[in-house]
Amino acid sequence: MNDDERLTVMKQRIVRSFRWHDDIIVPMADEFGISVEEMEDLFMNALDMSSLESLHSTFDSAKFNCLRKQLYIDLRLCWFAGGMELITYEEAEDIQNRLASEVYMHNKPYDEALEEGRKEILEILKNTSVKEE
Repeated sequence: MNDDERLTVMKQRIVRSFRWHDDIIVPMADEFGISVEEMEDLFMNALDMSSLESLHSTFDSAKFNCLRKQLYIDLRLCWFAGGMELITYEEAEDIQNRLASEVYMHNKPYDEALEEGRKEILEILKNTSVKEE
C-alpha cells in the first residue's frame, strides 16, 4: 500500500468512525441527493487529517451560528436593526445570542424562543420615540 492509499484508508476510518458521520455526512448526503459514499469522498478530498478529526466540533460551532442567523432572519432583525435602525445593533445581538443559547444549550423550543423574541422587540419598539432633527 502506497502513502496515498494509506492516507485514504486513515481518512475513511475517521469519517466512518466518529459520531458526526450520522450527524453530518448522512444528512448532507440526503440533502444534496447524493450517496453517503460520495459525500464521504467530498469531505476526504477537501479536508486534511486535522480538519477531519475536528469536524464534529466545527459542526457544533456552526450549528450555533446558523441558529443565531436564523433567529436574526425570523425575528426580522435585519429590518429593525439593519434597515430601519429602530433597534440598536447591541440589542439585536443580545436578543439573538440569548435566544440561540436557550434553544441550543437548554433545549428551549424554537417557536417559544421566537415568541419571546417578538415580545422583546415589540417592547423595544413601544419604548422607541421618534427622534426629531
